[in-house]
Amino acid sequence: MTAITDDLPAQLIRHEHDTWQAMSTGEGGTHLQQAMLPDAVLVIDGSVIARGAAVVAFDGTTWNDCTMTDQRVVRLGERAAMLAYRLRGMRDDDPIDVWATTTYVYGDGRWRVGAHQQSPATVATVAAAAAVG
Repeated sequence: MTAITDDLPAQLIRHEHDTWQAMSTGEGGTHLQQAMLPDAVLVIDGSVIARGAAVVAFDGTTWNDCTMTDQRVVRLGERAAMLAYRLRGMRDDDPIDVWATTTYVYGDGRWRVGAHQQSPATVATVAAAAAVG
């Protein structure tokens, strides 16, 4: 049976939602330890962060009122896919408005994060995304 199924978008959106839910309770680091591949990276705020550093950095950090919109799934083969979306919310009382992508890899019976990236959603990027839409 192939890992890519018709319900793939729903599966990946649920996984991503679970991550943001964990971030809202200060359990982001614990969640990422299980959700990320051992060699996974985050590209956030102009830095590349390895999984171990992400686990430490996001334990206790709270992200609140996170809303994902404009979700799109790109299939990258039978065992990989990317979820792209816009995220709005708050991180430690600072407003967040970013475009995000999370690349998932299927193995050992589950989807895990290989990479996650965020870029500010400026007026220009919002207009460009609407044009591609």
